[in-house]
Amino acid sequence: MTLQTTLTRLQTARHRRRSAHARAVAGLSAALALAFLITLCVGQSVTPPGDVLRVLAGIDVPGASFTVGQLRLPRVVLAVLSGLSFGLGGAAFQVMLRNPLASPDIIGINAGASAAAVFAIVTLSLGAPWVAIMAVVAGLAVAAAIFGLSFGDGISGGRLILVGIGVSAMLDSAIAFLLAQAPAWDLQQAMRWLTGSLNGATLDQALWPALALATCGSLLIGQRRGLEMLRLGEDTAAALGTDVARTRLIVILTAVGIIAVATAITGPIAFVAFLSGPIAARIVGPRGSVLIPAALVGALLVLAGDFAGQFLLPGRYPVGVVTGAIGAPYLIFLIIRANKTGAT
Repeated sequence: MTLQTTLTRLQTARHRRRSAHARAVAGLSAALALAFLITLCVGQSVTPPGDVLRVLAGIDVPGASFTVGQLRLPRVVLAVLSGLSFGLGGAAFQVMLRNPLASPDIIGINAGASAAAVFAIVTLSLGAPWVAIMAVVAGLAVAAAIFGLSFGDGISGGRLILVGIGVSAMLDSAIAFLLAQAPAWDLQQAMRWLTGSLNGATLDQALWPALALATCGSLLIGQRRGLEMLRLGEDTAAALGTDVARTRLIVILTAVGIIAVATAITGPIAFVAFLSGPIAARIVGPRGSVLIPAALVGALLVLAGDFAGQFLLPGRYPVGVVTGAIGAPYLIFLIIRANKTGAT
């Protein structure tokens, strides 16, 4: 086999992988666009797609302008933005640490934001803007503490997860203590936030996750090549020219940033960050970046979960209840499978 033949085969294989990745992204984007349209059309009443499109174009349509433009659209937009944030940030952690358990749900980042939000609601009686600010700051601070405590000779994924689980347990205890002392009205408000809900969504709220995705999300996607190198291990990535320390720092800051902002607005929608990466990896295959596919999967999960909680189940449930019911069995399955294979 000549060198030219080998190079041709490598280029062909690379082209096939890129084509498969592009098809996966296109398919997920089309599915998200379809889900977006369906959730705008269907609710307590059905609005024709033509009326929905006219409302989106800014045309006043009697009845539909209120139902679609003021009730459904803010909820759907916030669902998409929060899902993109959770999916993208969660997949970045999982790829960087080469462990599917390394998601914000598991390692305590969401718990930090939740503890701060509950403290702001129950103890300080603050309004929604200050609750969101405290949740973002606490999410960043807890992430810094977890990474600092787990740092030894580099950052070990297994050590970080164990430290994160311990920190999350302590924060969950603090949340339980605060809730036990809360007045009835504050308790209801705190529990609604902790569940993860899109109730009362407004387009003004969607501004902050949109800005976080535009800034932190863009920087994070720009690190996808370095993240793919980190899949091979730190030494191999460094040998291939990746600045491991710089890549890790950018990924940690940007991923925590978009997740903390999304959590501050919608509450910790359970297991979206945890599920999006593995689902996207199955769609994309063993090679190719999962960041953009995982973001799209996250948006689909939140949209579908919220729609199911509102209209497909008996009674009405916040989206966090639906995603939690899906994610918890998968977590148990993953732990059982890892135990059988002897993985850490």
